[in-house]
Amino acid sequence: MSDELRVKNAVIRLAKGDITDMEIESFVYYAQHDLALGSGFGTAIAMRGGPSIQEELKQYGTLETTGVVISSAGSMKAEHIIHAVGPRFQEHDLESKLRTTIINCLTLADEKGIKSIAFPAMGVGFYGVPLGVSAEITLGTILEYLSGQTGIDEVVISLLDNREYQPYQKQFSAMSQGVEERT
Repeated sequence: MSDELRVKNAVIRLAKGDITDMEIESFVYYAQHDLALGSGFGTAIAMRGGPSIQEELKQYGTLETTGVVISSAGSMKAEHIIHAVGPRFQEHDLESKLRTTIINCLTLADEKGIKSIAFPAMGVGFYGVPLGVSAEITLGTILEYLSGQTGIDEVVISLLDNREYQPYQKQFSAMSQGVEERT
């Protein structure tokens, strides 16, 4: 089974690796409400991209859950970072808020003319969104979005390790079979 799926004029791919080190036009960072580049990938962004990213984010202030903003990626390989404030585990209406956050990321990318975007395992780790929920909502929402009118050509789901990759691959495989049956 390939970890690549064509949806109209776009492709969805699964990849293993560090999202902050990818050669891609843009990537999504699951941000804090105050947009501070804290621990984990935030530290990697601050170190690899330089202080200009945090400085650029100061203009936005604090975002509500589902809010998204875009910044440059500083000296990283990517050109842009979409900072997305998604829900935290056990937050009321988690699945709906996660779906809205992903749609907001894709919509912003479309508005900015971005053709390729990478997503992490949305909300897992520090924010506590269960991997199965993250995989189902992230992949399903992206598939639905790419089935409509969009200028996005490529969406990569960048998964850090096998612990993240396996639930996403399982969901991806089930989703791929469903798409093949509809075509």
